[in-house]
Amino acid sequence: MSNRDARFAQLMREHGAALGRVVASYARPADQDDLAQEVSLGIWKALPAFRGDCSERTFVFRIAHNRGISYLARKRLRGEELPELVDGAPGPEAQAERRQQSESLFRALRTLPVPFRQALTLALEGMSNAEVGACLGITAETAAVRLSRARAALRAQLEER
Repeated sequence: MSNRDARFAQLMREHGAALGRVVASYARPADQDDLAQEVSLGIWKALPAFRGDCSERTFVFRIAHNRGISYLARKRLRGEELPELVDGAPGPEAQAERRQQSESLFRALRTLPVPFRQALTLALEGMSNAEVGACLGITAETAAVRLSRARAALRAQLEER
Protein backbone atom coordinates (compact mmCIF):
# COMPACT_ATOMS: atom_id res chain seq x y z
CA MET A 1 0.00 0.00 0.00
CA SER A 2 1.42 3.37 -0.98
CA ASN A 3 1.84 6.23 1.47
CA ARG A 4 -0.98 8.11 -0.28
CA ASP A 5 -3.32 5.12 -0.01
CA ALA A 6 -2.48 4.62 3.67
CA ARG A 7 -3.02 8.31 4.41
CA PHE A 8 -6.33 8.26 2.53
CA ALA A 9 -7.51 5.18 4.42
CA GLN A 10 -6.60 6.86 7.71
CA LEU A 11 -8.53 10.03 6.80
CA MET A 12 -11.57 8.00 5.82
CA ARG A 13 -11.46 6.04 9.08
CA GLU A 14 -11.21 9.25 11.09
CA HIS A 15 -13.71 11.38 9.18
CA GLY A 16 -15.88 8.96 7.19
CA ALA A 17 -18.97 9.21 9.40
CA ALA A 18 -18.78 13.00 9.52
CA LEU A 19 -18.32 13.15 5.75
CA GLY A 20 -21.45 11.03 5.39
CA ARG A 21 -23.38 13.62 7.37
CA VAL A 22 -21.98 16.43 5.21
CA VAL A 23 -23.07 14.51 2.10
CA ALA A 24 -26.55 14.07 3.60
CA SER A 25 -26.80 17.84 4.01
CA TYR A 26 -26.39 18.28 0.24
CA ALA A 27 -27.95 15.21 -1.37
CA ARG A 28 -31.16 13.31 -1.03
CA PRO A 29 -30.89 9.68 0.02
CA ALA A 30 -31.03 8.43 -3.59
CA ASP A 31 -27.91 10.45 -4.53
CA GLN A 32 -25.85 10.25 -1.36
CA ASP A 33 -23.71 7.30 -2.44
CA ASP A 34 -22.73 9.06 -5.67
CA LEU A 35 -21.84 12.28 -3.89
CA ALA A 36 -19.93 10.37 -1.19
CA GLN A 37 -17.89 8.72 -3.92
CA GLU A 38 -17.16 12.13 -5.50
CA VAL A 39 -16.01 13.45 -2.13
CA SER A 40 -13.77 10.44 -1.53
CA LEU A 41 -12.24 10.73 -4.98
CA GLY A 42 -11.70 14.45 -4.46
CA ILE A 43 -9.87 13.81 -1.20
CA TRP A 44 -7.73 11.08 -2.72
CA LYS A 45 -6.78 13.27 -5.71
CA ALA A 46 -6.00 16.30 -3.53
CA LEU A 47 -3.81 14.46 -1.00
CA PRO A 48 -0.52 15.01 -2.88
CA ALA A 49 -1.17 18.77 -2.91
CA PHE A 50 -1.89 18.97 0.85
CA ARG A 51 0.81 21.20 2.33
CA GLY A 52 -0.35 21.27 5.92
CA ASP A 53 -1.44 24.94 5.85
CA CYS A 54 -4.53 23.83 7.78
CA SER A 55 -5.52 20.75 9.71
CA GLU A 56 -6.33 17.56 7.82
CA ARG A 57 -9.85 17.83 9.21
CA THR A 58 -10.29 21.28 7.66
CA PHE A 59 -8.78 20.03 4.40
CA VAL A 60 -11.21 17.09 4.23
CA PHE A 61 -14.28 19.16 5.07
CA ARG A 62 -13.37 21.88 2.59
CA ILE A 63 -13.22 19.30 -0.19
CA ALA A 64 -16.52 17.79 0.93
CA HIS A 65 -18.28 21.14 0.91
CA ASN A 66 -16.80 22.13 -2.43
CA ARG A 67 -18.02 18.87 -3.95
CA GLY A 68 -21.42 19.44 -2.37
CA ILE A 69 -21.68 22.89 -3.94
CA SER A 70 -20.65 21.46 -7.32
CA TYR A 71 -23.31 18.77 -6.93
CA LEU A 72 -25.99 21.40 -6.26
CA ALA A 73 -24.86 23.45 -9.24
CA ARG A 74 -25.07 20.43 -11.57
CA LYS A 75 -28.54 19.60 -10.28
CA ARG A 76 -29.69 23.15 -10.80
CA LEU A 77 -28.25 23.29 -14.34
CA ARG A 78 -30.05 20.09 -15.28
CA GLY A 79 -33.24 21.27 -13.62
CA GLU A 80 -33.44 18.01 -11.71
CA GLU A 81 -35.80 17.65 -8.82
CA LEU A 82 -35.98 14.15 -7.44
CA PRO A 83 -38.90 12.99 -5.33
CA GLU A 84 -38.14 12.01 -1.77
CA LEU A 85 -37.87 8.27 -1.42
CA VAL A 86 -39.64 6.76 1.52
CA ASP A 87 -38.01 3.81 3.21
CA GLY A 88 -40.82 1.30 3.71
CA ALA A 89 -38.69 -1.38 5.31
CA PRO A 90 -40.19 -2.77 8.50
CA GLY A 91 -38.27 -2.30 11.70
CA PRO A 92 -38.60 -1.44 15.35
CA GLU A 93 -40.78 1.58 15.99
CA ALA A 94 -38.10 3.58 17.80
CA GLN A 95 -35.60 3.03 15.01
CA ALA A 96 -38.12 4.16 12.40
CA GLU A 97 -38.94 7.27 14.38
CA ARG A 98 -35.24 8.15 14.73
CA ARG A 99 -34.75 7.69 11.00
CA GLN A 100 -37.72 9.97 10.28
CA GLN A 101 -36.43 12.63 12.63
CA SER A 102 -32.99 12.43 11.10
CA GLU A 103 -34.30 12.69 7.55
CA SER A 104 -36.61 15.53 8.56
CA LEU A 105 -33.61 17.37 9.97
CA PHE A 106 -31.58 16.81 6.79
CA ARG A 107 -34.54 17.82 4.62
CA ALA A 108 -34.83 21.07 6.57
CA LEU A 109 -31.06 21.55 6.45
CA ARG A 110 -31.09 21.16 2.65
CA THR A 111 -33.57 24.05 2.36
CA LEU A 112 -31.19 26.51 4.02
CA PRO A 113 -28.97 28.76 1.90
CA VAL A 114 -25.62 27.09 1.19
CA PRO A 115 -23.54 29.38 3.44
CA PHE A 116 -25.84 28.62 6.40
CA ARG A 117 -25.88 24.92 5.57
CA GLN A 118 -22.09 24.79 5.44
CA ALA A 119 -21.59 26.58 8.76
CA LEU A 120 -24.21 24.50 10.55
CA THR A 121 -22.97 21.18 9.19
CA LEU A 122 -19.42 21.90 10.28
CA ALA A 123 -20.54 23.11 13.71
CA LEU A 124 -22.58 19.94 14.17
CA GLU A 125 -19.34 18.04 13.63
CA GLY A 126 -17.86 19.84 16.63
CA MET A 127 -15.78 22.40 14.80
CA SER A 128 -15.09 25.72 16.50
CA ASN A 129 -15.94 29.03 14.82
CA ALA A 130 -12.27 29.40 13.90
CA GLU A 131 -12.22 25.94 12.29
CA VAL A 132 -15.48 26.62 10.45
CA GLY A 133 -14.02 29.90 9.21
CA ALA A 134 -10.80 28.23 8.07
CA CYS A 135 -12.73 25.54 6.25
CA LEU A 136 -14.99 28.02 4.47
CA GLY A 137 -12.40 30.73 3.89
CA ILE A 138 -14.09 33.29 6.17
CA THR A 139 -13.25 34.83 9.54
CA ALA A 140 -14.26 33.22 12.82
CA GLU A 141 -16.55 36.18 13.49
CA THR A 142 -18.32 35.73 10.15
CA ALA A 143 -18.64 32.02 10.88
CA ALA A 144 -20.25 32.82 14.24
CA VAL A 145 -22.77 35.16 12.61
CA ARG A 146 -23.60 32.61 9.90
CA LEU A 147 -23.99 29.91 12.48
CA SER A 148 -26.34 32.01 14.60
CA ARG A 149 -28.47 32.87 11.57
CA ALA A 150 -28.39 29.27 10.36
CA ARG A 151 -29.64 27.97 13.71
CA ALA A 152 -32.48 30.47 13.70
CA ALA A 153 -33.43 29.57 10.10
CA LEU A 154 -33.28 25.83 10.84
CA ARG A 155 -35.38 26.28 13.98
CA ALA A 156 -37.98 28.16 11.91
CA GLN A 157 -37.97 25.41 9.25
CA LEU A 158 -38.47 22.68 11.82
CA GLU A 159 -41.25 24.58 13.58
CA GLU A 160 -43.13 24.95 10.27
CA ARG A 161 -43.07 21.18 9.81
